[in-house]
Amino acid sequence: MIKAILARMKQGHRTMSYPKQPIELPERFRGYPLLNRAACPPDCRLCADACPVGAIDCAAGLAVDLGKCLFCPDCADACPHGGIAYSRDARLAVNRREELVVRGGEERRLATALNAKMLSLFGRSLKFRSVVAGGCNGCEADTNVLSTIGWDIGRFGIQFVASPRHADALWVTGPVTEHMREALMMTYEAIPAPKFVVACGACAINGGPFIGSPEAHDGVQDLLPVDLYIPGCPPHPVTILDGLLRLLDKIEAG
Repeated sequence: MIKAILARMKQGHRTMSYPKQPIELPERFRGYPLLNRAACPPDCRLCADACPVGAIDCAAGLAVDLGKCLFCPDCADACPHGGIAYSRDARLAVNRREELVVRGGEERRLATALNAKMLSLFGRSLKFRSVVAGGCNGCEADTNVLSTIGWDIGRFGIQFVASPRHADALWVTGPVTEHMREALMMTYEAIPAPKFVVACGACAINGGPFIGSPEAHDGVQDLLPVDLYIPGCPPHPVTILDGLLRLLDKIEAG
């Protein structure tokens, strides 16, 4: 124990300063989309045709559904006009499914805080029970990172617990396969009220690459009420943390 304490003293403070200071993400990171329909010919559909999950709509202007988007570079690579690109802005979480549809020129939408009653209950201590509903372990891995010393999500009073009866909210990853549907519903029922649901990742939001599979339910939104959508395949840890802090009113709006 003494050796461990001495080692920690030598290492110093390792937890990153976010959200007090921004995190510099690498150039290859793809975050909030930048859309410029005016740069494209009226009948151009190159980006939409290149999208493997149908996340792009060119029918009325140009729109990207971040709930479906896998944040692959296929659409940007296919567009010779510069009509679509991705910024390094990792702030992506929203409260409603329709807010995940991004259209060029529209006001940016981000998650807002829980109501006053819920904040009074969970603002200082929030426990999640995670259900991996058929996920590939990508979203789960980036969620687990938040519990390491570099992120230390516990400093905000947020923890993941083993029992739903000890939890305040449900954390869902994966497209909700039929084999996991009953387990998901039973876990939700076991969490004491009041409670809420977070859908983490493209699979939990809309099925991800498994959308339309007869063995999956295209995410959780048709089964349970969702209060926070965190897009990505998988979402970056800062995207997850940013969404949670906004939900708990621990980060400035904008």
